[in-house]
Amino acid sequence: MDIKTVMVVGAGQMGSGIAHVCAAAGYNVFLNDLSVALVEKGLDGIERNLNRQVAKERMTELEKANSMERLSPSIDLNDAENIDIVIEAATENMEIKKSIFTKLDEIAPQHAILASNTSSLPITEIAAATTRPEKVIGMHFMNPVPVMKLVEIIRGLATEDHVYETVEKMAKTLGKVPIEVNDFPGFVSNRVLMPMINEAIYTLYEGVATKEAIDEVMKLGMNHPMGPLTLADFIGLDTCLYIMETLHKGFGDDKYRPCPLLRKYVKAGWLGKKTGRGFYEYG
Repeated sequence: MDIKTVMVVGAGQMGSGIAHVCAAAGYNVFLNDLSVALVEKGLDGIERNLNRQVAKERMTELEKANSMERLSPSIDLNDAENIDIVIEAATENMEIKKSIFTKLDEIAPQHAILASNTSSLPITEIAAATTRPEKVIGMHFMNPVPVMKLVEIIRGLATEDHVYETVEKMAKTLGKVPIEVNDFPGFVSNRVLMPMINEAIYTLYEGVATKEAIDEVMKLGMNHPMGPLTLADFIGLDTCLYIMETLHKGFGDDKYRPCPLLRKYVKAGWLGKKTGRGFYEYG
């Protein structure tokens, strides 16, 4: 199947990043969210990122203008009636995702692929909310999307080979490196990353070292570009908690038990950079 038109559901940081790379690669893109304000915020963010690429001479003004022209704002899922693939990047909540996929299943043409950017939730369960589980797949981009090369591609139990092959080919046209991953909680990226972050939080909680010291150990000793507590702030502590809860529930293993300090910060509304305070404070 030849993909020409894409709908991205969710105009937040991940969704707008996905829309950005799709439009820059030549696809026509509907960027969808619940309100005009949310969509406009996403489009403004894309334009700022494209301007930075122009300033760094990584694209021309004409290429930027063409990319923006391929983007269409949407606050109605019925805009999916003529698309070839949907990439859902909504809130990391199973019930919300199931609701979106059930609606998209009714609206999108029969050939359309329904993909989710979920970072931890089972693709098979999302697919069960549709009448086309063979066309449902996971397409987990990394943040920030325009910069990071990896896309985890996750087959559900029923995902057909040609659907996987189409999505893999599309990911390559976006300049990404697609990696096939089986449908387990957290896939590979978050099954490995989040327990490391959680353990760093336990290390702080137990008074082993200061937050600055923990981050420096991982940067200088393990050559990580940023420490795990700084990274947690960038990801969002609410997202970290949700993924740890998904791992804990999915595997039933207490090695995935979220640290009480992580729960406390989330309850306090200290969610990281997006709220101005997490393990660190942000201006």
